Amino acid sequence: MSLSLDARADLDFVLTWRRRWADTLYPALVAQTRAATAQAPPADRKAARPAVHAQPVFPWFAFGERGSQKQLWRAVSDAVADDEPIALPDRPIGSLELNPDLELPAWYTDWDIHVQPGGVWRADPSARVYELGAKLVMMGDNDDYAFHRRFVETAVAPVLPAAPGRLIDLGCGFGKSTWALKQAFAAAEVIGVDLAAPCLRLAHAKCEERGLAVRFVQADAAGTGLDAGTADLVTATMLIHELPQPQVKAFFAEAARLLKPGGRLAVLDFQFTGEPVRDVAMMDHGARNNEPFLPGMMASDTVGMVEATGMTGAAWVAFDERGAGRLDTLAWPKRPEWHFPWAVLEAEKPQ
Repeated sequence: MSLSLDARADLDFVLTWRRRWADTLYPALVAQTRAATAQAPPADRKAARPAVHAQPVFPWFAFGERGSQKQLWRAVSDAVADDEPIALPDRPIGSLELNPDLELPAWYTDWDIHVQPGGVWRADPSARVYELGAKLVMMGDNDDYAFHRRFVETAVAPVLPAAPGRLIDLGCGFGKSTWALKQAFAAAEVIGVDLAAPCLRLAHAKCEERGLAVRFVQADAAGTGLDAGTADLVTATMLIHELPQPQVKAFFAEAARLLKPGGRLAVLDFQFTGEPVRDVAMMDHGARNNEPFLPGMMASDTVGMVEATGMTGAAWVAFDERGAGRLDTLAWPKRPEWHFPWAVLEAEKPQ
């Protein structure tokens, strides 16, 4: 995307603000909380919450997260306002299957998720705004989508057969994980599923630009309509924390239905770290970022939900987005700045 000098300056300002929020305000909040609770350290995140909220820097930390997020969308919206509409190829190598009769659920349309005005589902510009905004949310460290390639390389590729047949990416958005799957497994049939038609159009266009033949389908991740027992892999990145609890359970049931015996589930999302301040910040993040179902997902027994579908070996492991990717345990490397507690939920459908 070609940006004007003013648009680039606005985006650089927001990016700098978010970095200082992460590397200055967050460590200050940790230090103040530790000093205030040195005589009686909180046992868990619930006990720590009042102390975290009482610290002098906390209002600035809370404002910094929501304020920078709102400024981000304003800057990004201005940057893409005059951008060209999504152009679909005349002779595609992949496919795009939209469902104009699909009724979007209220839990999806009633919230401006991520504080993005109008959400991602209203029109083509919404998808372009989401695409550019997603890079800034990652502090500018995901411009080439290395995060998603790392997920495929470290959490997916090692557990799949050498030549998998069908890979399904649920809640694929504008395709940032979908095309990473296709690049890694060129011979496989890769299917991306999402509710938002604008995101699917953008995902389709971007895969065509890359010469990647991917099938995109507009459907609910909890009821895709795809054939049962056909997938070597079902994956989702940053999806289940956006779903209400009944939908999370339905998502896992649909994943189990889609997988063939021996097929693998790999879900990249969030889990609590055991660091009280970081965990309180994640509990509050749901409200500050208009993600109302996030706290409930993180506190729920997602492993039990997976096991209830008949899948085995369900477990969360940590994911270090800086380089290592998937780790062997649910333990993150210590780091002073703010980071999202990425984790991978893995399971297998029995043979």
